[in-house]
Formats: sequence, C-alpha cells, structure tokens
Amino acid sequence: MSFNIGLSGLYAANKQLDVTGNNIANVATTGFKSSRAEFADVYSANKLGVGSSNIGNGVRLAAVSQQFTNGDINNTGNVLDMGIQGQGFFVLSDNGALSYTRAGAFQTNKDNYVVTADGLRLRGYGVDANGKVINGVLTDLKIDTSALAPKSTTAIDQGLNLNSSDKTIPATVTFSPTDENSWNKTFATKIYDSQGNEHVMDQYYVKTGTNTWKSYTLVDGRNPLNPAQEPPQPLVGNIEFNSDGSVKTMTAGAAGSGYEVVNKVFKLTGWVPATVTNPNATPPVWGSNGSAANAGGISIDMTATTSYNTPTTRLSQSQDGYATGILSNLSIDSSGVMFASFSNQQSRAIGQVAIASFANEQGLQPMGGTRWTETYSSGIPGIDAPKTGTLGSIQSNSLEASNVNLTNELVELIKAQSNYQANAKTISTQSTIMQTIIQMT
Repeated sequence: MSFNIGLSGLYAANKQLDVTGNNIANVATTGFKSSRAEFADVYSANKLGVGSSNIGNGVRLAAVSQQFTNGDINNTGNVLDMGIQGQGFFVLSDNGALSYTRAGAFQTNKDNYVVTADGLRLRGYGVDANGKVINGVLTDLKIDTSALAPKSTTAIDQGLNLNSSDKTIPATVTFSPTDENSWNKTFATKIYDSQGNEHVMDQYYVKTGTNTWKSYTLVDGRNPLNPAQEPPQPLVGNIEFNSDGSVKTMTAGAAGSGYEVVNKVFKLTGWVPATVTNPNATPPVWGSNGSAANAGGISIDMTATTSYNTPTTRLSQSQDGYATGILSNLSIDSSGVMFASFSNQQSRAIGQVAIASFANEQGLQPMGGTRWTETYSSGIPGIDAPKTGTLGSIQSNSLEASNVNLTNELVELIKAQSNYQANAKTISTQSTIMQTIIQMT
C-alpha cells in the first residue's frame, strides 16, 4: 500500500512541476493567466463509509485552476494594442465561433478588419451614418479607410461684438470691399459647397448710426445668389441693437428673396455651387448646380452678436461644412470607442470594442493561443461596452502582461522538487523494508 501512496505523491509532484514549468514558460506571454495545481487526499472506503482508523491512500490532482488576476499594463505605442484594466475578455470570432481572450495585440487584415495574429476578428458594436454607436448588436470591427464624403455648409454660428463707440460711416459713402473707409470691420469665413469645394464668405460691417449697423456679404467676392452679376453686389442686412447691447431687430430682403431674416438668423437660400467654373480667376468663379430642387442654403445665426464699448471682434464661430477627408489617425478611448480623424479636421466614431464577463471564470475551457471558450460551468457571457457595470476599461496603445510572478514560481519549483524527492524516499524506504522481510524468510 505504501508503494501506491508514494506513487500518487510522485504523480502529484510531477503535475505540480508541469504546472509551474508551464507558468514559467509563459512569463512573457501577453494576456497569459497563471495556473495553480490543487490537490485532494484519498481515503479508502466501504459501503458503510470511511472508518475512523482508516489510513489515507495518497493524493490526487483535484483541479488545475487559472488565476484571473490582472497583469501589468505596459505601453507599446501601437493604437490597436489594447489591454483591459479590470474585469472582462475581448470577444473573438472565428467564422462565427466565439472565443475570449485577454491578449489585446490586434492588427488589420487585407479587408481592414481588426484581427489577432491568427486572423480571428475582434467583435464589437458598429455605428450608423452619423457616427452613433449601435449598442446591442455585435459585429466584426472594421477600420473604414474610405474617404469621408464632403458636407456643404448649412449653418454658421458666430458670436460677434460690434464696437458701439466705432465711428459712424456717413450714408453718402458708397460701400466698396476695396475701400477701407467705407466699412468698419470685415470677417472672413471658410464655407463648403456640396462637392467639398472651399469658398470664402466675407462679411463687412458698417456702423450707420447709434445702435444700428449694416452687414454686406459676398462669397468668393461675388453675390452668392447671382454669381454672374457685374459688378458684384453684396447681400445687405440691417442690425439694430438695444441699449443694453443685445440684438433688437434684424432685416434683410423680402420673404422669398433668397436672403431674409428669421428669428435673428440671416437665411441665405438657394446657394449650393456645384463646380468651380473658372479656377484660374481671382477670386475663383463658380456656378450653381442649376436645380431648384437641390438648392440648399446657409443660416447665419446672429443671436450671440452684441454691441458693447469694446473692440469689434469675433468671439466665437463655427460652421458645419467640410471638404472631403482622408483617414489620418485612429484613437481608442477608455470606453472602447474607436475614433477616426480625417484630413479635413473632422473626427467620428467608427465602432466600439465589446468585452465579455462570466459568472464563473474558472469554468472557462482553455483552448490555447491565450484564448478560452465558454462551458456549462462558466455560464453564458454577459457582453457589453467597457466600463459598463463591473466591466473594466480599455487601455489603448498598451498590452496586458502575463500575471505570472516569477519569484513565486521559482519557490514552487523548489517545493515541487522537494515533494518529489520526499515521495521517492517513501518508496525507497518501503523497498528497504520489503527487502528486510524477504531476508528474514
């Protein structure tokens, strides 16, 4: 019987050596989780149960459990390298078969899908046409490298202050863009047509009296509603301020004229130039798209305009148009949202990484490649966006190192070696006793 006990001890020590050796071998494996050999004693039993005087029959391997503690997150500088700070696993797809990993070393394949080195696709949430993340439906994440389509300018929000102490331009002075004595201040704004062509909208402000101003608007030096007009005549608007410096009233052309006022907003309708008809001209000459059905327009919001006794200046300005954009940069935030930046200064979300959690991580089945699959014991995965509930956050430009503690593993190696020697000594001693008994006979 002692031989069997010693053999079981040798077997257990050998398994402990195997587990420790595997941990040491993977000390540099990204996302690797160390294992621990767990043992249980063995007792002989009969139908009536285990007797109080029974002697154990040795030891058995009860389980090899993995330790899902976090490894260190180390910076790599590669944007598609991702580490999970906290709970969760990346979700991978192999032609629809899902597996889970903590190793976040990703790249793109020839079709621009985000994949592992083995070609498994990273799963996450897609976005709609406006860049809004569509939660709830998993898809294979893809880096769309196509050009961002241009958008014509439809709205301009600007905060101006027109100096109430500026000199008043006499009504006898005829406005001219080239005559600085005929206006007080000018502002230039870049705007874009439906094909992404850039244009310059010049606005000239003229103080005509106490608390009253005129604005003259040209696009590329032309009347935007009649670009062929010679000589070009600007669009004219009027602004009257209250005594506290806020806008009181605004007027422009009559309703339907193409340039009118609606709720302190200048409405320029019917302006969507399709092409630059003479790019060599200075300024360029462009033509409308020739279709009233396709005619667009620009809203110039003057609500934030004031008239205080401070220098005339543009305090803030924004416009919603942009030219065609080429993908220039990619970033991933802590919630896993992937942002694409384009050459036209635009940026938008193109997807969001999803991560999974399990009720019983110990129930996951290792499958090699630092990946696991779900089992009945692990339970079904709960998949959601990072930082949702107890799920961890994403650290981009970083990888999670192995959680193997090399010092502890070397100590375990010494202990396993000592256990092996001690159990071998048990067998050796039993052999000596058997030889003594044989010699007595």
